[in-house]
Amino acid sequence: MCGIVGYIGGQQAYPILIEGLSKLEYRGYDSAGVALLCEDHLEMVKSVGRLRALEEKVGATDLVGTIGIGHTRWATHGRPCDENAHPHSDCTNEFVVIHNGIIENYQSLREWLQSEGHTFRSETDTEVLAHLIEHFYEGDLKEAVRLVIDKVKGSYGMVAMSRYEPDRLICARKDSPLVIGLGEGENFIASDIPALLKYTRQTFILNDGELADVTRDSVIIENGNGVPIDKEIIHIEWDVLAAEKDGYEHFMLKEIHEQPKAIRDTLRSRITADGLVNLDEVKLTAEQTKNLLKVVMVACGTAYHAGLVGKYVFEKLLRLPVEVDVASEFRYRDPLLGEDTLVVVISQSGETADTLAALRLAKEKGSPVVAVTNVVGSTVSREADQVIYTWAGPEIAVASTKAYTTQLIVLYLLALHLGQLMEAIPNEEVVLLTQELTQLPSHVDQILRQANELTEFTSRLSQWEDTFFIGRGLDYAVALEGSLKLKEISYIHAEAYAAGELKHGTLALITENIPVIALATQPQLYEKMWSNIKEVKARDAYVLAIVMEGDRETGKEVDAVITIPATIPLLSPVLSVIPLQLLSYYAAVQRGCDVDKPRNLAKSVTVE
Repeated sequence: MCGIVGYIGGQQAYPILIEGLSKLEYRGYDSAGVALLCEDHLEMVKSVGRLRALEEKVGATDLVGTIGIGHTRWATHGRPCDENAHPHSDCTNEFVVIHNGIIENYQSLREWLQSEGHTFRSETDTEVLAHLIEHFYEGDLKEAVRLVIDKVKGSYGMVAMSRYEPDRLICARKDSPLVIGLGEGENFIASDIPALLKYTRQTFILNDGELADVTRDSVIIENGNGVPIDKEIIHIEWDVLAAEKDGYEHFMLKEIHEQPKAIRDTLRSRITADGLVNLDEVKLTAEQTKNLLKVVMVACGTAYHAGLVGKYVFEKLLRLPVEVDVASEFRYRDPLLGEDTLVVVISQSGETADTLAALRLAKEKGSPVVAVTNVVGSTVSREADQVIYTWAGPEIAVASTKAYTTQLIVLYLLALHLGQLMEAIPNEEVVLLTQELTQLPSHVDQILRQANELTEFTSRLSQWEDTFFIGRGLDYAVALEGSLKLKEISYIHAEAYAAGELKHGTLALITENIPVIALATQPQLYEKMWSNIKEVKARDAYVLAIVMEGDRETGKEVDAVITIPATIPLLSPVLSVIPLQLLSYYAAVQRGCDVDKPRNLAKSVTVE
């Protein structure tokens, strides 16, 4: 996500900060800023847009100093603008902070600080950190930061600097990466290794709960209790391109492996201590929700497949009819809309032209519109009545992975939130589902550790020009997404079918050894699914089944099995799609395809 760079040493800091931030541009950002200690005061320059906009602003100033911090921001709390860009300072401009992550309790902290006389300049959660340091500071910046991290809830990779202590930077980490680069008479801080490689390959990598006191000549790392840690120096062998990808061969593989964190971030602060769902972003009243007669979900491509999962979830939990429309078709069928119809538009980029057109039509017809998007300040987020952000972070690869799974998470949360407002779901059922939702990141981790089990099947799959995906119920919705992933990056022709439709034409295409991927994670449909698997096996297909832990029967009917951890069947789409993403990725690699930039495709479709 956001980029962090810090420097303390004998060189001019500003060129080093800009160079480091430029190496983190691949992560995506919407604003940037730097702060330097210039003689006896802190100088801060911030700008919305790309780094060159920041450099143009800096050109009109005199940023001379040998200690500083810099940041590129991907907006979460507050729109992209100069005021919301990092660094953030306190009331007195004596303390500055840069931060990656999400401070869950920032609103209550902000209100408390305001009652103490603090004045805020931004909409961000990060600004509370600077004011908290000001509040707690009693002559030791490190101790003030320690008190701050005891006060906040959430995730952070943060670096603090103060005019009062011109010879140190203090940084702390929880769930957001920080790396310290070691030099001679100088040291560096970054959120990712590429920012450091021009200057050093000797690093300390901070772990969760650790705090570092960085000066020109030393780095002292402590645990949460203030006990010094004897840290191992890690020597980085990667080249710059590999470093941008954290050592992964492609961005797509990196983003597949980022899904546990992306899911945690999207869930964070949206589930209360008592297990209920809190979506402050959605301002629909209980009366509005009780007057709803139907829900319409509108999206394109992968986001459309998320909407298909959403349909099953909403109808089961809310007992409301749900229509799912391809956005490019929606406005041309003169849809029946009005105040009694909730329209949910889903777009990773928030700039998808067809989805925007559908949103505008829905608003014209008087329907309340909730947007699900990953980009703060995007057109969709600005024009919708309500917006729920997926905190997936930037996706570089064209083929969507973590954006899709976080869209699913948001749809589950939205269904539960509406269910609470409508009194359609008992609280004990909500709690059961949220407990399972919070287990999904560790389940995804478990699946990712099984990736080598796919090797034999992907070797077979990559040699074919046709593949079939079959499933029933929610599994059919996931089969559609698996099919899309395979065709868009490997160029293998792939089709997904509701398994019950095999007899209505598709069986004519099933021949000896043709790969068939069968999803069977819905217990109420097991027997029907086994029958469909037998139909393709009777025609000598080679079948890989995706099943849930505890299923001992499906494996008897197929050639290969991938098992996902047991969860509530309603939540299985978040898990069953992971092996399909990996299958598509490894098949594309084996066929020599350009995985991150497949032919003829773009990340954001901004024309009709």
